[in-house]
Amino acid sequence: MKYRLIGDSCSDLDAGRKADPHYTIVPLSLQIENYQILDDTSFNQKDFLNRVKRSNASSKTACPSPQDFKNAYECEEDNIFVVTLSEHLSGTYQSAAIGKQLFEEEHGDSAKNIFVLSSHGASATQLRIFIELERLINQGFDFNKICEEITKFRDRAKTYFVLEDLETLRKNGRLSGLSAFFATKLNIKPVMGAENGRIVKLDQARGINKALAKLVEIAQKDAKLFEGEKTVVITHVNNPERIEYVAELFRNTGKFKDIITSEAAGVTTVYACDGGIVVGLG
Repeated sequence: MKYRLIGDSCSDLDAGRKADPHYTIVPLSLQIENYQILDDTSFNQKDFLNRVKRSNASSKTACPSPQDFKNAYECEEDNIFVVTLSEHLSGTYQSAAIGKQLFEEEHGDSAKNIFVLSSHGASATQLRIFIELERLINQGFDFNKICEEITKFRDRAKTYFVLEDLETLRKNGRLSGLSAFFATKLNIKPVMGAENGRIVKLDQARGINKALAKLVEIAQKDAKLFEGEKTVVITHVNNPERIEYVAELFRNTGKFKDIITSEAAGVTTVYACDGGIVVGLG
């Protein structure tokens, strides 16, 4: 099968997949005050984090246009699988779906097989879904079977995260101001997750290392829901020591076949902030 895997820039691909010619990333844009850039290979994480620290304004993101996705579909491959941020977190899924409509209006709905899937999560979960797509493709399933199986997988997949700073989520309406205040003042770190694409609180602990240990404990329990060998993906924002700590916690459980790590691009940097950890399980 000749195929193309298309994601938005919250997919946070690991180094090997960034170089894989099967992948195309459609970038969101990032803004803080009057500074605006695309979340592509030009993104400088340290510079952006420094701008965030110097500013009292909240950083923001804007989704790609439908035309951006339509342009991505104008590739040589006839089988295209698109995985986006949750539709409850971004308009990216809607842009990708409308881009498909635009492509089919111009070329006909039988010109290519295009499947657009919301991850119902973000970051590490998007990458985890792509890894499963690779597995299904390599097993030789046809397009429709892959679409069916990857949707079932998406519905089982789990997202978890622990952040140093909840302020961006609070400013963007994802947390109440009270929750953010007490978490900051008392050094209480919530362990967060996603249910049907919406952010939920799973647990909490005092201090980030205890919260990360709690995250791994929750993931280990949830792993029992999955058949066969499990893979976990871990993404970090500017903290390689912390991601290695979390990876070691997962290794020590002995419950996971593969532990894959990646660095956050711009969108995850905006919302997970400096030091944030995001985990995708499936």
